[in-house]
Amino acid sequence: VQLQASGGGLVQAGGSLRLSCLASGVTGGTFSRYVMGWFRYVPGKERDFVATISRSGGSTTYADSVKGRFTISRDNAKKTVYLQMDSLKPEDTAVYYCAAKSSIMTAMYYSSSDYSYWGQGTQVTVSS
Repeated sequence: VQLQASGGGLVQAGGSLRLSCLASGVTGGTFSRYVMGWFRYVPGKERDFVATISRSGGSTTYADSVKGRFTISRDNAKKTVYLQMDSLKPEDTAVYYCAAKSSIMTAMYYSSSDYSYWGQGTQVTVSS
């Protein structure tokens, strides 16, 4: 599966952005077998977990730093996962990556090492 992230950009603090991650090389039915996640990376730091969503979209988990401000969702028919980011802060500035993990279980995954497939990243810059 190949992942293409988009939607990043420059926004003022308090603003919003919506990231998208389109999967290719899979059918809609196959895409629903993947747990999806969003991570972010700032140079000099580790790649941090942001959010994850179950195969059906029925379960989501967020990092404490984004809880209540970010929303992860997915449309399996469109083979796309989204990250709606509201009330953005300068500390949200990072390169955001989407990731996929094929799973036959209903478990959620929070570590970057759990994920097998990665998109190319999209830059999000929040100015103060």
